[in-house]
Amino acid sequence: MGDSISASDQVEIGPIERILRDKIVTGFSPSRYSIVNDSPAHAGHAGAASGAKGESHFSISIVSSRFSGMTRLQRNRLVHELLAAELREHVHALTLTLQSPEEDMRDG
Repeated sequence: MGDSISASDQVEIGPIERILRDKIVTGFSPSRYSIVNDSPAHAGHAGAASGAKGESHFSISIVSSRFSGMTRLQRNRLVHELLAAELREHVHALTLTLQSPEEDMRDG
């Protein structure tokens, strides 16, 4: 299971990012994924979290066979269901790129 190196891999990973990573790996068994903590670019923004080390904005890319045959809406709902607690409590903005392995091979 390969995980792409994200910008946030270069620094200490915060507790929210760690939870997101663990849930994604467990829930989707991705062939590839990346999580980028975009929060520093949103410091001072009204939706930026003050707790959890300011972890509030993320860009997530996942390639998983679980997405095969699903529409974009179904994929997004699946991810939102998995991360419901974090979205409710900590994450203000989430950018998702979700692909099946077939789509990844075609696009890659």
